Amino acid sequence: MRKVYLKMNEELKYKVIKKLIDSNGSKQRAAIELGCTVRHINRMINGYKEKGKAFFVHGNCGKKPSHTIDDSVKKDIIDLYKTKYEDANLTHFSELLEEREEIKVSATTIRSILLQEFILSPKAKRSSKKALCNKLRDLQKDTKSKKEATTIQNTILDIEDAHPRRPRCAYFGEMLQMDASVHLWFGENKTQLHIAVDDATGSIVGAYFDNQETLNGYYHVLYQILTTYGIPYMFYTDKRTVFEYKMKKSSSIEDDTFTQFGYACKQLGIEIKTSSVPQAKGRVERMFETLQSRLPIELRLSGISTIEQANEFLNSYIKKFNARFALPVDNIKSVFETQPNIEKINLTLAVLAGRKIDSGSCVKYNKRYYLPVDTNGHPVYYHKGTSGLVINAFNNELLFSVNEKIYALELLPDHVPSSKNFDLAQTTKVPKKRYIPPMSHPWKQASFEQYCSKQAHRQKESIA
Repeated sequence: MRKVYLKMNEELKYKVIKKLIDSNGSKQRAAIELGCTVRHINRMINGYKEKGKAFFVHGNCGKKPSHTIDDSVKKDIIDLYKTKYEDANLTHFSELLEEREEIKVSATTIRSILLQEFILSPKAKRSSKKALCNKLRDLQKDTKSKKEATTIQNTILDIEDAHPRRPRCAYFGEMLQMDASVHLWFGENKTQLHIAVDDATGSIVGAYFDNQETLNGYYHVLYQILTTYGIPYMFYTDKRTVFEYKMKKSSSIEDDTFTQFGYACKQLGIEIKTSSVPQAKGRVERMFETLQSRLPIELRLSGISTIEQANEFLNSYIKKFNARFALPVDNIKSVFETQPNIEKINLTLAVLAGRKIDSGSCVKYNKRYYLPVDTNGHPVYYHKGTSGLVINAFNNELLFSVNEKIYALELLPDHVPSSKNFDLAQTTKVPKKRYIPPMSHPWKQASFEQYCSKQAHRQKESIA
């Protein structure tokens, strides 16, 4: 005799009816227990007497529903997704199947079919990926085939390498995604557009064109942020040289752009987070897609042909662009700190270079000689070989830090302006007074050298 298996509710009905018949109990009590009528109790009693326990098995048990998709159609759906429509989101895939393949199935049904082959939607949530990976690991433990175990492991790696969409940050200024894109933005030569995008609102908070992706370009973007909004909490960038050091032949501090930009952010209290995966900073990557389809047309219609014109054009265009695409800033709380004054910004966004005083009491910088002068414009003399720090401020003002003191740098001309032997006597000019920032400025020689010595890449250079 074939063994009969019942579900939980079917088992309850069987036990109640069997006990009712065996003990000649009350039908009303049984009806209350099962939540049905006495008439239905009589029907179940008759059925039990005719067929026994098998009567309580549902009539559709073991049968496929009438709307079940045929196995051949399921196979076609899986094959089409793996080949022709790979990486399509499931809603789009459902539309394409109906439009091009005459297969009408819902996105939910497609998800169930693909999950049987351990295929997730590109838009799958982190929880879905975690659940599938756990299931695959259980299968990997149970399998005895090395080939199958390897296949399962590769599937797990493919799932874990994906980067799901994440929610925006809660506050304006909490995280700014920063990057540069090379493109034929205007004219006949490609240029680099540097931008910073706020993660919470999608607003472009700074933009600057340059010939290459440079420290100068990112400094200009940071200058716009500081003067317009204030000090942000964090930058999220890729691992470019400006942000993440790459070994170079030269060990000069001037070439170490990571230290330059990193120390500027340290003085302002801005955290820098880097990633080598473009999807991790998808906000700025998608922003470039939008800009590349719109900005070149706007620049061409405005007759822009030089970088200077393009940067001037960005001032008005970014405001219009944010009004069209960004979320309203007024509805989101800002965590930007108070803007620094212009003097502090100029000194913070500086390029540093280590130099030594030569035998003529001068400093050589960019193939030209400069003489340190005090606030009254009088020359200051140091012994040959005295080391110091040339500070090229953001506004191109040159300063010299030596022995915890700051001096201005005055260009030494190649020739004197007049000859005392052949020109008429001229009145001696009074030295021009120079403004020199106090020692509270961020570029102290000792503190900067201490910061440099803590950088891992610079320690590796010294060992080598």
